[in-house]
This record gives sequence, C-alpha cells and structure tokens, in this order.
Amino acid sequence: MDRREFLALSAAVPGLLLAPKILLAEAAKKANTSRFPRPLEPAIRDGVKEYRLYIAIYQQELVPDFSFHTLAFNDQVPGPEIRVKEGDRVRVYFKNNTELNHTIHWHGLYVPWRMDGVPYVTQMPVMPGQEFIYEFEARPAGTHFYHCHWGTLLHLQAGMYGSLIIEPESDTVAKRFPYDREYTLLYSAHDVNYVRNELDGMLTRMKERMYLMKNGRFDAERFNLFNSVDELKKAVRSGYRPPYTNNMRAQADLPDPNWFTVNGKSYPETPYLYIKTGESIRVRLINAGGESHYLHLHGHDFWLVCDDGLPLEHPRQMNTLHLAPGKTHDIIIEGNNRGIWTFHDHDTRRVTNNGLYPGGNLMVLVYEDLPMEERAVGQMKGMKMEGAGMDLLPKIALDE
Repeated sequence: MDRREFLALSAAVPGLLLAPKILLAEAAKKANTSRFPRPLEPAIRDGVKEYRLYIAIYQQELVPDFSFHTLAFNDQVPGPEIRVKEGDRVRVYFKNNTELNHTIHWHGLYVPWRMDGVPYVTQMPVMPGQEFIYEFEARPAGTHFYHCHWGTLLHLQAGMYGSLIIEPESDTVAKRFPYDREYTLLYSAHDVNYVRNELDGMLTRMKERMYLMKNGRFDAERFNLFNSVDELKKAVRSGYRPPYTNNMRAQADLPDPNWFTVNGKSYPETPYLYIKTGESIRVRLINAGGESHYLHLHGHDFWLVCDDGLPLEHPRQMNTLHLAPGKTHDIIIEGNNRGIWTFHDHDTRRVTNNGLYPGGNLMVLVYEDLPMEERAVGQMKGMKMEGAGMDLLPKIALDE
C-alpha cells in the first residue's frame, strides 16, 4: 500500500471513533471488563471474611448462538474471584442448589485436612439442598483456584471452577517488575456432548438414590459405597459386581473436547488484554481444565515470575509457556512493541470452535495508545471490502 492509498483509507477513520464496537473505544474497553472473573465481596464478622457460594444449573453461552448447560458457582462461569490477604481468616458458606452432590477443593492452599473438599476422604459430599461451611487461613500467597472434587471428570469441564488470589504481605514480584494492572485468565476445555450425556445420567442416578434414602432404603452396594477394601472384597465374594466391570467405556469414549475457553468464553468472545506503551501488566494464568496449553505471545517476550503461586527466584524470559492441567503461572508483559498482537495456544487444535479454526483460546494483546490510522487496512488491487468499519483492524474471522 503506497502513501496515497494509506491516506485515502485513513480519511474515514475519524467518523468511526464513536462507534461502540471499535476496539479502542471507551465503550469496548468498558465492556471488556465483564470478560474477567467478578470479585466476590465478603462480609466481615468477628475478624473473619465470610463468603457465600452456591451451585446451580446454568446455561453457558460460549460464543454467539451456542450455549450448553453447565454447573456454575453463583450463576457465572468461571465462578466469582475470591481475593484475600495472606493470613486472613476465611469462612465460605457453600449451598448446593442442584440435584447432584458437590464439594469444593481449594487447589494449592494449606487448609485443614477436613476442609480439603475430597468426598469420602476428608468429608461427605454436600448433598442436594445441603450447606457446608469451609473455614481456613489464607495461605500460601499467590495465584490459586477452587473447584468441585465430586465427579471431577464431569464437574470441572462443566464450569465448576473459580480463581482464588491470596495477596502477599510483601509483593516481591511488584518490587522487581512494577506493574500497572493485572488480569486473571482461567483456561478450560469442554466436550459438550459428554457434558450433556453425563449430566443427564448423573441426575437420573441421583434422583433414584435420593428416593431410596428418603424411604430408608439405603443400600451400600446400590450406592457402590463401602467402609473398606475388605468390605468391598467380601461383597464381591457374595456376588456383587463393581461398576467398573459393567462399564464397557473405552478410552475413546472419555471426553474429547471440542470447545476451548478462556474465562468461560471462546473466540471471538475471549477477553482482550489492554496495555499501553511503557506499561507493564501482570497476567495470572490458571488451567482449570484437563488439556495442556502452549501459550504463545506474538511480538514480545514475557517474564515468567510465579509457578503455582510461588515467586521464582530467577524469573525466566520466554514467549511460549506450557500451562499443564491444574497449574498456575504468573507472567509480566512489558509494553515495548506497540500494536495489536495475538496471544494463543500454539497447539492450534485448542484454537478451534467445534473443530473449526479459528476459535477456542485465541486472544489479543491491544495497545491502548495505538493510533487509529495504524489500523487502516491495505487493499489489493481489484479487491474492495464494503461495510462499516471494514477499513480497520482487527476483524472477526469465523472460518479461514
């Protein structure tokens, strides 16, 4: 594109400055805030920070015109962000508003063992209509998350996760890498057909079990629940058949994700990371799903500063990061290369929507001080794009 073509294209830019869908407009930046976890405000009682979480069936919209039923904390996926100070005393009232069993596991926290949320190991599951109170001291500091530990294969990919940030008494990361703002990103992967089928099956089984319990007909074998391995062996000798001998599911029948999300959304609904020249941002990365991601940022290196919430003595500079299931990493991005840059999974199978590229966890790092004229589109001879805003980048591509 020569200078004359560039000037002709950029002449239309001022008239688009007020359009609400323009990436750098204030309306777009304000709307972007809703794409990050919403903080849960506590009540303070006798020096304890009290939170209330409930779980309910929820319809999650991944992209325009595609939704599926999930399980959600406080009617949002991911669940609300709990942010506390290191050493805070925390009390969480957890109410089960579904017809399934649930727990909450505080991933990465040093909680008392009875608060760890593992059903039949540290507590009995929280049954339909019941409430359980979790109490613990907030430690260690860092980026963590919470999730259900009942039916984990289903419940995690069905939306039962949220971020838990414990702010340190002294932020060594901020001292070494002063940052101006931060973002939290929770990654997950979903086999929506598996979720639908398993959710239906689990609800059917739970209705049967609840009916039996209400009528005083609890049967350990019917519930597949035993006090010990010896008790299980005795039942087998008496003719009981464990469910794993009847289940003919092959490895191929396990979840095969076809949707990949960041903060509960797939591209083009994924959040933007806004930055300015000379600014640094902290990005907290949480893998709440069952797939590995290899996150790559274009046009920059970033600093890996925390691993599982723990500050690294020797931060590493890189542009591609492996985020394994259950891991959290904190990175610092320095605003030293103005533009609009892709931040995506380099395993591009995770950058698809129902098998179609582009989609999934495709995101964009956007410099707020990028002049509008730098976003003008150059046209090839004989090619012309019509329509409002078609002379500006970026665009939403649904099929390449």
